[in-house]
Amino acid sequence: MKLVTFTHNGRRQLGEVVGDEVYGLASADTMRMQDMIARGITPGRVSQRFRLGDVALNAPLRPGKIIAIGRNYAEHARETGNEPPPRPLIFAKFPSAIIDPGAAITWDRAVTKEVDWESELVVVIGKRARHVSEENALQHVFGYTVGNDVSARDLQHRTDGQWTRGKSLDTFCPLGPVIVTPDEIADVQDLGLTTDVNDERMQDGNTRDMIFRVAYLIHYCSQMFTLEPADIIMTGTPSGVGEGRSPKRFLQDGDVVRCSVEGIGTLENPCVERDSGG
Repeated sequence: MKLVTFTHNGRRQLGEVVGDEVYGLASADTMRMQDMIARGITPGRVSQRFRLGDVALNAPLRPGKIIAIGRNYAEHARETGNEPPPRPLIFAKFPSAIIDPGAAITWDRAVTKEVDWESELVVVIGKRARHVSEENALQHVFGYTVGNDVSARDLQHRTDGQWTRGKSLDTFCPLGPVIVTPDEIADVQDLGLTTDVNDERMQDGNTRDMIFRVAYLIHYCSQMFTLEPADIIMTGTPSGVGEGRSPKRFLQDGDVVRCSVEGIGTLENPCVERDSGG
């Protein structure tokens, strides 16, 4: 299934994408995606359906936690001057950073001038996970979506020396457009990931190149803290980010970023730079 949160005529609903149509889901009027995941149910389709082009797709869910994994692709670690980590490098993004497909990534020049892109496979947790084995870890997955771990590199590397602020600015976590259930993904460790900025290919990788695979990440995180239904794990980005280029290249006002994961879809967002004069 390809599940979405969408808006039609000002009304937000849950739906299933089939071809170029969206079918409404029963009971969706009183339920958010995270509620549906937490309750462990998938409502059936109802007769109401819409053309994809006639609805606005929203971020599919608002997770309780955004768990992100840094430097999980060896070439990405090296392009930014680092060795691959010996164990998963975990950081957090704030849920308030989430925006819809098509919404603008925005920043203030008084805060950051070095905004970068990172296409990522995102895991949506479906069942509570605590001390799970690697062998059983994928049983706790509800589905997969696409994320852009937008990063203020000057804050991350040259001002703070830590990551939370530079990766959690408002609008710095585009998410969507759909959640694809695991039965539609033949091998989560063989999915292509790309990023295009203004139709120029910047990243072109594959999840087979992850240092720590999805099942291991779920297992590893669950040893430290409980993964709750509708939490998400952003699994890292391949090489090709702006920080790793020579000269460095960062997003500019008017740019359009397209992050794609094979079998899931493309997440597209324009960029808007503001100047508060501060």
